[in-house]
Amino acid sequence: MSLSGDDAVPGFWGALGLPGLADVHVHFLPPRMLRRVWAHFDEAGPLVGVKWPIRYRWPDAERVAHLEKLGVRAFTALAYAHRPGMAADLNDWTLGFARDTPGCLPSATFYPEPGVTEYVAGALDAGARIFKVHFQVGGFDPLDGALTPVWGMLADAGVPVVVHAGHAPVPAEYTGPDPFTALLARHPRLAAIVAHMGAPDYAAFLGLAERYERVALDTTMAFTPFFDQFMPFPPALLPRLRDLGLAGRVLLGSDFPNIPYEYSDQLAGLVRLDLGDEWLRAICWTNFVERFGNASDPRRQA
Repeated sequence: MSLSGDDAVPGFWGALGLPGLADVHVHFLPPRMLRRVWAHFDEAGPLVGVKWPIRYRWPDAERVAHLEKLGVRAFTALAYAHRPGMAADLNDWTLGFARDTPGCLPSATFYPEPGVTEYVAGALDAGARIFKVHFQVGGFDPLDGALTPVWGMLADAGVPVVVHAGHAPVPAEYTGPDPFTALLARHPRLAAIVAHMGAPDYAAFLGLAERYERVALDTTMAFTPFFDQFMPFPPALLPRLRDLGLAGRVLLGSDFPNIPYEYSDQLAGLVRLDLGDEWLRAICWTNFVERFGNASDPRRQA
């Protein structure tokens, strides 16, 4: 199966007999915040560490149209707060974006601060189906007492949280498997999706997905030539990756639009793993649908 450029993407999922793709790790942000994020990438800032030219530096409408052209039928609008006083406003924006954008899963975030329990409850009441937190950029301890009721609330609701818990691209105080393992020990029914496969500690995070029924991994940037320069996935772990994918615990993620290569590179990387068409169908569509329902209208409950 050949994948050379974004124009080849519809042929990829069509050959698998899929109705399209479902991507659990896509970013849409308020314009002012997005400009700041892109500037940080342009400068190879301290949380990036390497040259990182944004491939899809387009307005929202053009990026939505490109996802549609690719056949991405369901996607997120992940935002994350890096200081107090941001999260509630971000949630208003991302939830509004989802209401106005067919195929977008209503997305929200949180930060350890006064009022966090109330605005997370409000986001759930407003229809949030997925949350995102970033231990590296946010720089907070997942065991912060302010978050204890939030983790419990999300675990009880079964609403997934995409968690940037790994050290990639630059380690921080609360990244790596240890803080996340401690969080799961306290909240073992948390429905967490570990971003970037937990890179570079792939084995440890695979182990957590094997141990905890509600923990999954997303493929974001893993297996691409860009990522493999720094954090290649060990071939010895491929049998475990295959088993987890077929068990519903690996989902397609891309980091669109904040990637320094074409979207098709992510899919080509998955194909190169040679784990079979059944595995690709699970990663690119089925596992998302099983968690979130009808991917053609992900706002519907499963």
